[in-house]
Amino acid sequence: MKLAVSGKGGVGKTTFAALLIRTLSREGKHVLAIDADPDANLASALGISGAEKITPISEMKELIFERTETKPGSIGGYFKLNPKVDDLPDSLSVKFENIKLMRLGGIKKGGAGCICPESTLLKVLVSHIVLARDEVVVMDMEAGIEHLGRATAKAVDKLIVVVEPGRRSIDTAGHIKKLASQIGLTNLALVGNKIRSPKDEKFLRDHLNDFEFLGFLPYEDLLVEADVRGISPFDVDSNAKGIVKKMIAGL
Repeated sequence: MKLAVSGKGGVGKTTFAALLIRTLSREGKHVLAIDADPDANLASALGISGAEKITPISEMKELIFERTETKPGSIGGYFKLNPKVDDLPDSLSVKFENIKLMRLGGIKKGGAGCICPESTLLKVLVSHIVLARDEVVVMDMEAGIEHLGRATAKAVDKLIVVVEPGRRSIDTAGHIKKLASQIGLTNLALVGNKIRSPKDEKFLRDHLNDFEFLGFLPYEDLLVEADVRGISPFDVDSNAKGIVKKMIAGL
């Protein structure tokens, strides 16, 4: 099973991704967790100690040079478009329970259609992970889906977009759906988060009535407190854990 999680910043996307990954792990699944959002910290949300010390692959200059045969940041010129990456998920991942975590980092955009060594390495790596690995894969992505190419997207079993009651979140969901359709990714579903009342759930259903909903997660002070304290949302007594477990059964 290959899953991608996306959504507007601040909606609780990484919290949901962490709950999803830890629940799958507790169910005995081996999970390859991919942190593809440079503004989030999936490792910390999973409860991995020393998360801040994990270097993103996009910043590993020696590795990028070794695999693409050119320096990071170079635009134009010649470099390998099919670098060797099959060893990286095992050699560069941090192990925790049944989870292997890889932190990709961001792709610096040097203009429309820019192709640079670090971008190429990350896209080839993601393609290998989705197409060739046999673990469960969960990718925590930013509001775009830059790391996915057309061939990779078709192998993703479900793109899960986390939304909250609010216009900007709804607009982002529509934008992600449009981007996904352009690369052939049509198996998309929503998770409503920070639901305080039936009115919130109705608001999302009414404004996103052409989407499938996997379920709805309540707003919980416990999860906010866990984030402030740097504790994984899975390690507090939250109602969200049981709801996420039911969502997994429906995937």
